[in-house]
Amino acid sequence: MYIIKQLRRKKNISQTDLAREIGVSLRTIQLYEKKDANIPIKNLTRIADYFELTIAELYLHEVNDMGESYIRKQPFTKYGSVFYPLDHGKYLIMAPLVLMEQYSGYLEKLKTDTSKKTPFQIGFVIDFLEDQRYTAFEIAGDSMNDLGFEAIPNKAIVLGLGLEKETFTKDMDDLWYKSYVLVCQDRIICKQVVGYNNNNGTIKCHNLNTSPEYKDFELSLNDVLQVFKVIKKQL
Repeated sequence: MYIIKQLRRKKNISQTDLAREIGVSLRTIQLYEKKDANIPIKNLTRIADYFELTIAELYLHEVNDMGESYIRKQPFTKYGSVFYPLDHGKYLIMAPLVLMEQYSGYLEKLKTDTSKKTPFQIGFVIDFLEDQRYTAFEIAGDSMNDLGFEAIPNKAIVLGLGLEKETFTKDMDDLWYKSYVLVCQDRIICKQVVGYNNNNGTIKCHNLNTSPEYKDFELSLNDVLQVFKVIKKQL
């Protein structure tokens, strides 16, 4: 994040000083100050706290050097996410984040109370606002990592747009060969969905990684609790 460098210089501290304050190496701070850096949420929180900002404010500064042109635009909350209107019709969204270590807890809460919030949020800039729930997930495993443009490697964070699972039963070509987070009864997985089998009510799941251990399979739609279409990713 470029803004980290700007805030650090404004505070007149070196990369070594910041690394010591945050509890990471100098090399880590050097990586964090690059554009689109993948910063773990615990360290992002420490950085924001150190500069006496919220994570949302940190992202606001990142998308607009000092953020002044956005001060008059009022943020709003919807479906558990906070949206900050930006110029040119864009939004900064602070979406609930589900880390891989929280998968089991997320499933338990989902079965008992769908209004429960996750303890973390993460920011993405989106081009337009859909009237569905947004949720971010940290991806576990490399089944979707083929090293290509669409790859979603282990520990990547994706922003998902909520869809009704019945959407897969409709004959819509733009549904297929897209990446989805599928929240199932006993697991959370990320797969491409390539079709729907009307005879047995299953969706056809495809792995981008062609290694032998990652085989395509069919998943009963009855086992799916939530569906999120992947619209953004952070590596």
